[in-house]
Amino acid sequence: MKYARHDLVVLGAGSAGYAAARTARAEGADVALVDRGPLGGLCILRGCMPSKTLIASSDLRHDIAESDALGIGVEGVAVDFPFIMRRKRELIAGFADYRIEGIRQFPLYEGTAKFLSPTDLQVGDHTIVRAQKFIVATGSVVAPDAVPGLAEAGYIDSDAALELKELPKSLIVLGGGYVGSELGQFFARMGVKVTIVLRSPHLLSGEDHDVGNALTDYYREEGIDVQTETAIKGVKRRGGKKVVSVVHHGVEGELEADEVMYCLGRVPDIEGLDFEKAGVRAHPVTGIEVDQTLRTSNPSIFAVGDVTGRFLLVHVAIYQGEVAARNAVRNANEMADYHLAKAHTVFSDPQVAVVGDTERDLQAIGVTYLKGSYDFAEHGKAVTMNKTKGFVKMMAAPDTGKILGAAILGAHGSDLIHEMIVAMNYGATVFEFMKIPHLHPTMAEIWTYPAEEIAAKIEAARLDEAALRVRTG
Repeated sequence: MKYARHDLVVLGAGSAGYAAARTARAEGADVALVDRGPLGGLCILRGCMPSKTLIASSDLRHDIAESDALGIGVEGVAVDFPFIMRRKRELIAGFADYRIEGIRQFPLYEGTAKFLSPTDLQVGDHTIVRAQKFIVATGSVVAPDAVPGLAEAGYIDSDAALELKELPKSLIVLGGGYVGSELGQFFARMGVKVTIVLRSPHLLSGEDHDVGNALTDYYREEGIDVQTETAIKGVKRRGGKKVVSVVHHGVEGELEADEVMYCLGRVPDIEGLDFEKAGVRAHPVTGIEVDQTLRTSNPSIFAVGDVTGRFLLVHVAIYQGEVAARNAVRNANEMADYHLAKAHTVFSDPQVAVVGDTERDLQAIGVTYLKGSYDFAEHGKAVTMNKTKGFVKMMAAPDTGKILGAAILGAHGSDLIHEMIVAMNYGATVFEFMKIPHLHPTMAEIWTYPAEEIAAKIEAARLDEAALRVRTG
């Protein structure tokens, strides 16, 4: 058996783990990485980058199909799916090679890991690595299927969808979260007949209802069959097809397609780590328990990223990795703050992006707010580009006008939200935001309209209050 010792050992070399390792090394610690492979991390290999590479092709095909609205007629648009997948593989290989180059700058132990004690970790069959501090960043995996008959009938998950060699003629997507929404629309725009089945009243069940309902309507207008408020009872094969049994408002029915894609969530990747020997509490669905400093129930072991079961977002994982590393090396108590860090986007079309508190958040905690909104259909630059779907909205405190949250459903939403992230990072009010110059005509200036609406409401309330004071002496 080979033995090694380090100040800090990071389990998982994806986005969270790599960020933790770099931060700890910058703090002067002797850091090692442990990863069972393949190296590169979920985002690069099976998540953000491959899916967005594919979506770029499907969005372009859709824009071409709608180009007659701008006076450009195009005929004979062909989908070269093998080329699209080959391009994806080549790009991902480049991204992965760059990340692996960085990973290999650290001592790296490759293999399956398990804790032997709070200070000892076995990697593979022949190596034991000892450290006083550990950071667990092993990420997440596709949730095990819980649909009767699905495994027997056969299906693809999000990982398999990114590696298909040919397109199915028809596809049933189980789940309307961000993965099901993004990949479902991708396949539909590639010419696949797509049905999305979900239990909630709209796509993206966690978002504000106006956002989710509008996106659902846009999908249906595009020809995607979105079956909302529908329970999935089971899957079976019939002939050469796969049949999904469903119940909608008490009425049983069947949906039939060539393929089924399972998109009902991810779970923390913690199987086999033997946390009980390290004194770490964890649940196979909700993940590793951590406090605000990212410490687990064993204060010498930290957990970051998807494995904590919260905010499955790359930028949050990186942020957590940096905080945990500083706390581990400095023996500090820096607390993670998610108010802005939980900002997120969904690469549907139109895109969804959110920062700060949603209306549902504010209503749940009983916070009074003012809202301003503006439709892209009324926005000059959006009209010139024929990108008129969706809206922006802003929520602010009714007394000071401090911006509490913002959301966008619209073209370039993932880019446009950053203006609001920056403004909120500096605690801007709507009055301060209105003083920021906005170039005209640009998509970004759409944010000025909800700010003006809220400011006008605040000023009107102040005038009413002043008038009341005059009348009452």
